[in-house]
Amino acid sequence: MDEIEQWKAKIQELVDPFQQKIQQKIQNIPDIQLYTAVAIIFLTLILSVIVRLSKKKKSNTIILAGLSGSGKTVLFYQLQDGSSHQGTVTSMEPNEGTFVLHSELNKKVKIRPVHIVDLPGHSRLRPKLDDYLPQSAGLVFVVDALEFLSTCRAAAEYLYDILTKATVVKKKVPVLILCNKTEKVTAHSKEFIRKQLEKEIDKQRASRTAISDADISSEYTLGVPGQPFQFSQCTNEVTVGEASGLTDEISQVEQFIREHVKP
Repeated sequence: MDEIEQWKAKIQELVDPFQQKIQQKIQNIPDIQLYTAVAIIFLTLILSVIVRLSKKKKSNTIILAGLSGSGKTVLFYQLQDGSSHQGTVTSMEPNEGTFVLHSELNKKVKIRPVHIVDLPGHSRLRPKLDDYLPQSAGLVFVVDALEFLSTCRAAAEYLYDILTKATVVKKKVPVLILCNKTEKVTAHSKEFIRKQLEKEIDKQRASRTAISDADISSEYTLGVPGQPFQFSQCTNEVTVGEASGLTDEISQVEQFIREHVKP
């Protein structure tokens, strides 16, 4: 023990002169320079934290939602492997996968995979949407452009529920209303579908506003009071596009995906 204490004493003798010199140098530094140095160190630490947080990976999840039979699953497989998988049946569970878009497979640069979630369209299964919305980078609402008139009201109700969800409003989740099956001559145009959906949602808004707050399931209201509803009034970005899952005309879906999930 005595030897250890002796070594400690010798080390302290060697350190003390350096300690005193450092203290003297600090004392000789003007206060303003000292405070400036401390402030610079503090700001540097804050900036490094901000940079780290900003570099945090953004979500790569894109949700496919819409009524049953609108063609969501066909679109899913076109995005995944370029095949329409004709003969698919109505899903009872979400169909999901993480992959590089099929159209990007031949690119030589490294491409970021996308996590695509194809949600069942049955009304009983729609609550599953809430499991995926918090981490979503965007949502594609698929509409059957061929059978639109017979499904317009149901599609508008579902879309209304999506656009008034707290997660969609607060996170400003971008939404693409995708008019599918446009390869058919009798399919309705995206402009017609947009206008009809806006009219139907305006009716929904009026009827739901008349109901007591206790009975309203929507979390937020849509549009501007006293004005006809338009998608441009939404806090999040809502756009309308066209596609044909069966003929692989899905460029507008891919563009939407890559706008919100960078390669």
